[in-house]
Amino acid sequence: MSVWRAQRFPSAHPAAAFAWRIIAIVMALVISGAILAVMGSKPLGLGYEVLQGSFGSEFGLEDLGLLTTPLILTGLAVAVTQRVGIWNIGAEGQFYMGAFSTAAVGLFFDGPWIAMITAMALAGVLGGALWILVPALARAYADVNELITTLLLNFVATLLVYWVATGPWHEQGVMTLGSTRRIAYAIPELYDTVHWGLPLAILTAIVMAAILTFTKWGYEVRVSGANPHAARYAGIPIRRRIIVAMLISGALAGAAGMLEVAGTVHRLQGGIANNFGYVGIMVAVLARGSCLGVLATAVMMAVILNSGIILQTRGVFISTVVAVTGLILLLTAIGDEFAHYRLVRTDRKIDGGKQWTS
Repeated sequence: MSVWRAQRFPSAHPAAAFAWRIIAIVMALVISGAILAVMGSKPLGLGYEVLQGSFGSEFGLEDLGLLTTPLILTGLAVAVTQRVGIWNIGAEGQFYMGAFSTAAVGLFFDGPWIAMITAMALAGVLGGALWILVPALARAYADVNELITTLLLNFVATLLVYWVATGPWHEQGVMTLGSTRRIAYAIPELYDTVHWGLPLAILTAIVMAAILTFTKWGYEVRVSGANPHAARYAGIPIRRRIIVAMLISGALAGAAGMLEVAGTVHRLQGGIANNFGYVGIMVAVLARGSCLGVLATAVMMAVILNSGIILQTRGVFISTVVAVTGLILLLTAIGDEFAHYRLVRTDRKIDGGKQWTS
């Protein structure tokens, strides 16, 4: 006798993953609409205003572009370390240190625009990479849990930026708290407020995907993350791969901080990271560690964040916005897990009143 049962497979079919993600988002929106209706709001009207505010105006599209740029890079920062089997929870701190290093160059040095932008970019990348250096060495040589070290350094970087922005580097003669003076050197605008950092971030994701897929280094990184014992047996230098992957991760998060300072905010201020480092973790998880998948999930997260801002302007409590956002992410993660299951047909044999499946 043949029976059908659900069986989990290691990989999900792209079509199934896409279908389940759409189903999850629709379910989340239906449940969120019901919650908003119970609270006295008009979900259909709010939904229209969210769509209009995000996609129906140039201002909304510009906001999406500005949100997507750092999310791509922080998502990549986490995704790269995922491929080597470790977690970088410190993209927030590396973002801050990239912004800090960029601002230090822009505020205290002068020179031609091209030289200064290049120096600011290098400073941002190096700032993020150096901030993860100690956790990388500790993980590679002492097997110290990188979850703890990278997370704790977030608080140090956050407080450092707040201190310099409100103290030594604070713009004199203004009442604004926690902000330096405007930096004179800026990344050119691509369209209105959207700068060239957006195509640069997209290009970075494509390049990282190609490196991890088609190069020897990328192959060794993937093997080291998938099966460390096999990697050691094959002679792959796992420690070096871990260190380099983590340094690249920190550099990507630092680059996000550099673009935020030189392209969007044009000054260093407390809270400049805006939780992009933490949201980047969700971007990487939903992308399942895929560098190209980060592009799609970064856009999705940008839409969710922008929708939350619009809902708050329409009188929806921030706690409700956070709950709706969390519900969307939760159901999306559940849908991604369901995508791994497929119905398979098995034969059930009967022998002396007993049944078993073959």
